[in-house]
Amino acid sequence: MKFQTFHPLKIATRAGLAAAFALTLAMSNFALAKPDTRNRAEIAAEYKWDFTPIFANWDAWESALKDMSAKMDEYASLKGTLASGPDAVLRAQLLSDEIGKLSYKTYCYASLQRDVDQRDNSIDAKLQRVQALFAKFGTQSSWFTPELLTIPEATMKKWIDDTPALQPYRFPLLDAYRLQKHVLDEKGEKLLSYSSQANSTPRTVYQNLSTADIKFPTVKLSDGKEVTLSHGAYMHILNTNPNQADRALAFDAYYKTFTANINTYASIYNGIMQRDWFVAQARNYSTTLEAALEGNNIPVSVVENLIATARVGNKPLQRYLKLRKKLLGLETYHIYDNYVPIYQVEKTYSYEDSRRLTVEAIEPLGAEYVKKFKDFAFSKQIDVYENEGKRSGAYSMGVYGVGSYVLLNHNDTLDAAFTFAHEGGHALHSVLSFENQPFATSDYTIFVAEVASTTNERFLLDRILKDTTDPKERFLLLQHAVDSIMGTFYRQIVFADYELRAHRLVEQGQPITAKVLTDIYRQCLQDYYGDAMVADELECMTWARIPHFFNSPYYVYQYATCFASSAQIFKTMTTGPEASRKAAVENYLTLLKSGGNDYPVEQLKKAGVDLTKPEAVQAVVDQLDELVTQLEQEAEKVRSKN
Repeated sequence: MKFQTFHPLKIATRAGLAAAFALTLAMSNFALAKPDTRNRAEIAAEYKWDFTPIFANWDAWESALKDMSAKMDEYASLKGTLASGPDAVLRAQLLSDEIGKLSYKTYCYASLQRDVDQRDNSIDAKLQRVQALFAKFGTQSSWFTPELLTIPEATMKKWIDDTPALQPYRFPLLDAYRLQKHVLDEKGEKLLSYSSQANSTPRTVYQNLSTADIKFPTVKLSDGKEVTLSHGAYMHILNTNPNQADRALAFDAYYKTFTANINTYASIYNGIMQRDWFVAQARNYSTTLEAALEGNNIPVSVVENLIATARVGNKPLQRYLKLRKKLLGLETYHIYDNYVPIYQVEKTYSYEDSRRLTVEAIEPLGAEYVKKFKDFAFSKQIDVYENEGKRSGAYSMGVYGVGSYVLLNHNDTLDAAFTFAHEGGHALHSVLSFENQPFATSDYTIFVAEVASTTNERFLLDRILKDTTDPKERFLLLQHAVDSIMGTFYRQIVFADYELRAHRLVEQGQPITAKVLTDIYRQCLQDYYGDAMVADELECMTWARIPHFFNSPYYVYQYATCFASSAQIFKTMTTGPEASRKAAVENYLTLLKSGGNDYPVEQLKKAGVDLTKPEAVQAVVDQLDELVTQLEQEAEKVRSKN
């Protein structure tokens, strides 16, 4: 929970590429490029990050780090001053802003450079220095919220009303009173702050075990080729190899790199859940879910209804899997069959193609949005191509005062085109939030983070469909929409269901072992996929290789809620009378500009989505049912044409 904002870092990850593919089913059935690991020095500068807008060099970074440390000490010296009046509160808030802005820059400068070459331990050491400073400030600032809450809420409201300079801080200051029952006294807050670095240790251990120290196996495929199963190479086989036995071989070998240490992963995950339960109890929450949600004032019913509605609405998902099995001519259907193309089209999407199509696709959002998007898309704040040592997958990282940085591993596939649109949505969300909100409310929540990204994907889908007449291509594009629902909605809910069940066992004091976790995941597979897919024993151990479980518990459900929200928003922006469409666009842009100036559920309500009701979730289930019907019809057209 973030009571005092000093490091409001927003990293919006894109699942679907390389190692992150387990977070969503992003399948490219158009022509697929082979993994192309390049020497970074050989990549043109226009396709690589320019870090100088953040800091000119490491010396400037060192200077900023010292400055931030000094400001943190100054902040600590303000203890005991708040009750003296609104000027004292304002001084603390302004100093907190200065620290927060420096935290963005010092952290991101190191983190971004680490991610383009994770083999450089010297940069990792610099990042650890920043993290240590954040932990120190957590202790130094632990006095603020308890001291703030000694001031009556009515008094604080009057101070804010009478002090114009305090207006930007109204929402975060008054929100502290809502959370008052979960704030400890100064000694309690200070004691909890000492645990911050220890609390992050299980996550670091997982990252090192699953990334830095992992040894990928080599397999020999049916054509005699030997392939080392890096994340990208593994996905390449699943996306391109028509031989189910080869896919099964790759699946078996790849998963065993994780299951070989399954008991260690179980111990790490148990440590993370025990930490979550400790913090929840220490802050007077009845469950870990409540603790995870109440910071943003999200009702527990949002997650519970999401899971319940999707679990009951599993029939369209199972219909789709059975359709794939039929069209692929398979006797049995497995998780590794989810990615292989049903049809193949010789069409690729260069980075330039992806950029052009996305810019054209988002035209309904208006000239101002398009201009800002183009400015970003042609900047040096996108790192485009894979290189040795570079982090896999894709993400967007906002740097307050600078803009957004996007990491890609573009490989000319359809998925890569959609990934560009997705991350571009995140980037513009951050840009608009930064430009339109004071620092105190510039950080939008995870709960709304995926709305802009998935909305951009939907615009791109419509743009590509517009020029597509070939029934096979249309099938594949419609299939992409289905796969998005399958991966960003259903699979994330499977993950959320698993997380909730596992955490509830910890809350009940039940033992946590690798077998217990595997049995939970097996039951989740059965509940959602039924008899449409074989639940292989190794697939039941998927929990061991999902980074979000270890890095950010109770995160993944938000992919599904955001997907449901964006689907409803997109519909209102693109259907109905012109006036209502125009109003919907304005409401959407207002959402993107609102940062964290209100509770996310309320922000979405203003944009036309009420996630406290089941209708938004059920609408996605119904949409999938319609799309599967269309796919069945298109498949028949393709069969007839052939």
